[in-house]
Amino acid sequence: MGQSADAAATAAQTPDSNKGNNGHDKPLETLIIGSGPAGYTAAIYAARAGLKPVMYTGQEPGGQLMITTDVENYPGYPDGIMGPAMMDQFQKQAERFGTDVRYDLVEKVDFSGPVHKVWTAGGDEVHAHTVVVSTGASAKWLGLESEKRLANVGVSACAVCDGFFFKGQNVAVVGAGDTAAEEASYLAKLCPEVHMLVRRDEMRASKIMQDRVKKTPNIIIHWNTETEEVLGEKEVTGVRIKNNKTGETSEIAISGFFVAIGHKPNTDIFKGFLDMHDNGYLKAVPGTSKTNVEGVFVSGDAADQVYRQAVTAAGTGCMAALDAERYLAAKEII
Repeated sequence: MGQSADAAATAAQTPDSNKGNNGHDKPLETLIIGSGPAGYTAAIYAARAGLKPVMYTGQEPGGQLMITTDVENYPGYPDGIMGPAMMDQFQKQAERFGTDVRYDLVEKVDFSGPVHKVWTAGGDEVHAHTVVVSTGASAKWLGLESEKRLANVGVSACAVCDGFFFKGQNVAVVGAGDTAAEEASYLAKLCPEVHMLVRRDEMRASKIMQDRVKKTPNIIIHWNTETEEVLGEKEVTGVRIKNNKTGETSEIAISGFFVAIGHKPNTDIFKGFLDMHDNGYLKAVPGTSKTNVEGVFVSGDAADQVYRQAVTAAGTGCMAALDAERYLAAKEII
């Protein structure tokens, strides 16, 4: 999916045909890349402002909520809602105000000129005055068949999202960094036992987080431990683990299995154009959605490596659309 800046710049030397702009000669006012809560919220605000946004959904239309079952922590849904149903409502609201939703994947970009250019897997070349990046981040998984099979029926990558469903039950957390320590600490308030599975004989988490975990009596740390299989047919019933020093295997009875080994932001195509942290998350000017490139804004988990919630993503989608509108007005494009 990634594309170097040099390659994108070379591709950008094609005639300024605006192919893919629905036949219009002028660049789009707003292009949105990605379609989770951030992208759809940006689309709703941009469309209501008359910016005629075009959205490219990406490989996973709707983002991570499409693989989430019950969403109970998003305001306005007192009885909860299924993730796919929620994203369907987001899309309908965006389309109601005129968003052009296109099921295609943006494969490369060129943000080197005043008009921004993108190319899609389906062959579109699209030019736009403003771009909202809402490509999100993907959870890293262990790669086990049982982990994939039991996703959303006991296997999760977000304790804050799903921990409540395991209140009063024993769970396990895989990981050794700050995220894993935070997830374990959060779950310890809900669950009688939290088994923390650490691959080495030490943790990568900050000292303060390690101390917090070690001082929590119902967090049980299993050192030098790897997961062999998540157990259960229709729901998680346990986990089989192996001590990588002794080779000994054992099983723990649990109802929830939380993978906390990190996330990877879906930002490879922006390398060479947008400033990013060493781990790939995009940088925004504090208090705004602005990137280092004029007219390009970022929202959602592509820039958020701390909260990673649907509601925070939606909030930054709103910010990006408002920033785009103000940019267009300042440039007297609208």
